[in-house]
Amino acid sequence: MARNNNLLVPQAERALQQMKFEIAQELGIQLPADGYYGNMATRDLGSIGGTITSRLVQMAEQNLSNNTIRH
Repeated sequence: MARNNNLLVPQAERALQQMKFEIAQELGIQLPADGYYGNMATRDLGSIGGTITSRLVQMAEQNLSNNTIRH
């Protein structure tokens, strides 16, 4: 996966990396120990990235709904 060095919260990188490994494990995808993803199938990497995006959107929606002021 390409590294995004433009994170709004640089400290979030560790959490995103952890999420990537957890999702890969859930999907049964073995990530390379050396960190080189060039030999991996695009489909597998897309599945991981898509699942990360879905979960981040879900987390944001939950956060917004929990912080919404109700009148």
